[in-house]
Amino acid sequence: MGGMGKTTLAQLVYNDPSIKESFDHKSWVCVADDFDAVNITQTILRSLDADSRDENDLNLLQVKLKEKLSGKRFLLVLDDIWNESYSDWTILRAPFAAGTKIIVTTRLEKVSSNVDPVKAFYLDKLSHHDCLSIFAQHALKARSFAGHLQFKEIGENIVRRFNGLPLAAKAIGSLLRTVQDHSEWENVYENEI
Repeated sequence: MGGMGKTTLAQLVYNDPSIKESFDHKSWVCVADDFDAVNITQTILRSLDADSRDENDLNLLQVKLKEKLSGKRFLLVLDDIWNESYSDWTILRAPFAAGTKIIVTTRLEKVSSNVDPVKAFYLDKLSHHDCLSIFAQHALKARSFAGHLQFKEIGENIVRRFNGLPLAAKAIGSLLRTVQDHSEWENVYENEI
């Protein structure tokens, strides 16, 4: 499901200080609907060498990538993959050696099984309490409604509508960040969107 926090979790791992110590290089590619091995490989190469020329020959790109990564530890994040083709996945990962670790975010279980994961993590909806905390952080710059009791009841009602989705809590919380009028909070709650 969208909005569960897959990308956010991958970002936390990618930006963790211990990752910098563990890998020689790292690269992030947002894939989405366009699973094109040439474009993905070009993006990875550019992240390793800004001066790399744009080639359209996948074989040449993969040879260059393999040379760049030879003997190096490499972390690759492929965010938001929708392509379920095992053969496409096999072609894309051809230049990566044993020192490469790949994190994939996807909504599709078949994509996860094609990647042949060492470990798959399935994200679940947040508890009401955790979702309320995220909402409060973004709407009130606070971890809870303790200092903002006038918004507590309407805030809890709004959060129930998020059904545990952290992205909804963040987005609507951010929308209400500068709103101090209780009636505006009620308008958000009553909005069908």
